[in-house]
Amino acid sequence: MNKKNCHYSCTLNEVCHEITVGFVGSMTQEYISEGIPLLRSLNIKPYKLDLTNIKYISKEFHQKIRKSALKKGDVVVVRTGQPGTSCVIPDEFDGLNCSDLVVARPNPEKIDSYYLAFYLNSMAKQYIGNQLVGAIQQHFNIRSAKEMIIHLPSLNEQLKISKVLNDLNTKIEVNNKINAELEAMAKLIYDYWFVQFDFPFDFAQGKPDPKGKPYKSSGGKMVYNKELRREIPEGWENGVLSDIADITMGQSPSGSSYNEEGEGTVFYQGSTDFGSRFPTVRKYTTEPSRMAEENDILLSVRAPVGTLNQAMESCCIGRGLAALREKEGSISFLWSQMEYFKQIFERRNASGTTFGSITKDDLFNLKLCIPKKEVLEEFKKIVDPFHDKIVVNSKQNQKLSGLRDWLLPMLMNGQVTVANEELGITNAELGNDLGMIAEETQEYKYTK
Repeated sequence: MNKKNCHYSCTLNEVCHEITVGFVGSMTQEYISEGIPLLRSLNIKPYKLDLTNIKYISKEFHQKIRKSALKKGDVVVVRTGQPGTSCVIPDEFDGLNCSDLVVARPNPEKIDSYYLAFYLNSMAKQYIGNQLVGAIQQHFNIRSAKEMIIHLPSLNEQLKISKVLNDLNTKIEVNNKINAELEAMAKLIYDYWFVQFDFPFDFAQGKPDPKGKPYKSSGGKMVYNKELRREIPEGWENGVLSDIADITMGQSPSGSSYNEEGEGTVFYQGSTDFGSRFPTVRKYTTEPSRMAEENDILLSVRAPVGTLNQAMESCCIGRGLAALREKEGSISFLWSQMEYFKQIFERRNASGTTFGSITKDDLFNLKLCIPKKEVLEEFKKIVDPFHDKIVVNSKQNQKLSGLRDWLLPMLMNGQVTVANEELGITNAELGNDLGMIAEETQEYKYTK
């Protein structure tokens, strides 16, 4: 290995005990409902495993393909689709299996597993692009992986780099977990109040009260509504979505106006631009047509219909989106209502009535139950802070992700070190930016 600027150049094969590939072959007939988890390309995300749609195989088949069994500390790399995407196998997933993934087993005396995963996610894309085989679909093979040139600082420096970047990722994951819990609680409260109609009610005073009894379960008066074809609380009304929300249907501007250089207005075409809460800016347009404003709900109106995001700024929306703004000025009830509609769309999809898109008339005239104002106000008192916290966490994650992605390539190529003050970065300043990692999290509880 050659040392240059405190970094070593070597092949990936030189710093790994083994580089192999997961089982390649037909697997469909081997899937079972429970058993040994089997990782596939769709389960590998940058820096982490995604166990959504995980498949399982029997212990017998696991033994048959034991050569592709994974060990803690292994780095798994996507071969096809998004080649180079990688993450480390955590301790708790030691012993699972994989299909059609490159598996690198680092030598811990030469390279840190997390450093390697960070390196592959950041620096390997260009290399992989030059080494791809297969004209129809991008494909990263074993030979290319073994011959890949990487640049390494000392092992001690690798560990320092990994710690900084892992701390950032950990805080991002903590925020995501908090957001998921808040979203689940908001959904639960909406279901109790506006689906089951068990909002807390003080019968003596005839008004909603957080300490009151559940309305319907405690004998609250219900009235059959012909339009909704169900019983609703007395005094509530039937309505449509356009009664509670201002709705703007998207319209795509001329393709010649698109650019990626930041000229003009931020442009979102559809749900492909969506993130966990806010969309990712990829394109701009110099000829904006239909606009959404900051904090508007962005709704996907083409498959998958019903997916939601929130606008961070004034932006142009394409024909794959609609912008919704609650007329009362709050987002919480409208967001929960749209999440409820999404469940309806999904149930219809599951029954075979596929929603490839939803028209303006269909969207505007989605039927809903309009509660009494005082009930809605009590709901917002509880749930608005949930949404406020979700927004704070999501914006914080964007900052943390930006910081990570900015630091990553410079740390990898030695342009900046953890203890380096080049480019105006001091340890103290970096600590301030990362101070949010250590902040205490607030517990949120809701009791029915």
